[in-house]
Amino acid sequence: MLQHHLKVLRKREGLTQAALAERLGLSRAVVGAYEEGRAEPALKTLQHMAALFRCTLDELVSGVQGAPSEPDASGRNLRVLPVAVDAEGEEHISLVPIKAAAGYAHGYGDTEFIKNLPHFRMPFIELSPKRSYRVFQIEGESMLPVHPGSYVLCEYLADWNDIKSDECHVVLTREEGVVYKRVVNRLREDGTLLMKSDNPKFRPFVLSASEVCEVWKARGYVSFRLPEPGEGSDGLRHVSEVLDEIRGDLRTLKQNLIH
Repeated sequence: MLQHHLKVLRKREGLTQAALAERLGLSRAVVGAYEEGRAEPALKTLQHMAALFRCTLDELVSGVQGAPSEPDASGRNLRVLPVAVDAEGEEHISLVPIKAAAGYAHGYGDTEFIKNLPHFRMPFIELSPKRSYRVFQIEGESMLPVHPGSYVLCEYLADWNDIKSDECHVVLTREEGVVYKRVVNRLREDGTLLMKSDNPKFRPFVLSASEVCEVWKARGYVSFRLPEPGEGSDGLRHVSEVLDEIRGDLRTLKQNLIH
């Protein structure tokens, strides 16, 4: 059955046998043999195919008609996460710069695409060697005071039920691409995520689980824009003004009680 499903998936992605072979690191003749049932791919190749086509191994082998099935609200049945590794097999952290964000929206499941991203290791003790991490460069002003161009270091969440409400996450969506927002987890209630900006000028919006491809929990960020003098003081000034108003109201109330 694999040969039929492989051909359906390949055509759905608009790939020729030669193009698919290049993505998989194989020859066109080998891909042709898979589609004609004259050869069976190894497990590693099957995992690569599932990642490329954004489906599970079971869907790849047992049957996918037209498009991959909708993920459950946990996101756990989506795919194998492709990562970059060094010569010793140690996992590296991949960097998705702004200029690669559009390509990432299509190539996030492609091992070759991930391998060609900049990647490195970080020595921070806060990062567990048992976790997978990725760095996303963000754009736009919806998450000020985190400025456009900042690099957000994220931890991969395989189970979206682990999303803690009101924490910041990078979410890869089918329509919007890479989005950095504060997320309210409503998956158990209605199968959605509420996406909120820290900048009040931007209104929140709702994503259904079926629109989500990946979720990465923000752990920290790096910015090469240093604060300007007085930057960030508006909020403190507002708090000070509110406290002054409260003190004034208390004085007035005290005077009225005395008289």
